[in-house]
Amino acid sequence: MIRKYFLVLLALLCLSETMNADVFVKNSSNVGVSVGAASSYGQNYLLVGVSASYFFMNNLSLDVYYRGWFNATPTQHELSVGSNYYIPASKKIRPYFGVFTRQTVVTGYSSYNSVGARGGIAVINGKNTYASFGYAFEKYTNCPGKLECSNSYPELVFGISF
Repeated sequence: MIRKYFLVLLALLCLSETMNADVFVKNSSNVGVSVGAASSYGQNYLLVGVSASYFFMNNLSLDVYYRGWFNATPTQHELSVGSNYYIPASKKIRPYFGVFTRQTVVTGYSSYNSVGARGGIAVINGKNTYASFGYAFEKYTNCPGKLECSNSYPELVFGISF
């Protein structure tokens, strides 16, 4: 499944260089924050994250993301790297899809790795701001001993471009 996303991403590269992407333009950087909730280990968590993206082509970013799981035990810390492609559908609305890999450190437990894909809609709010609403699917690569080997969840990001 991940290979298909990469192939589609590569096929769209030629489009990205010819279209103006506003906040998603080549050589721009974005920072974002995210807040959410999740359940794991039979407990409810508050999720807080920060992200940074660099657009090495119009509409195509390289991303680094940290997310912490707080307000329950054990705490978790996740570090992800990935890439997103924003489809230039209109000046304000940009459907997007992306892929990522993640390492998760859980206090008192073994670390684990995952790969995933995401998709959604980015809404450009102003010259340098946007919000994105999407959904992610994640598959754990070292799953033995876990009850579930995949996870999916909604994502909400507010970003600033500079």
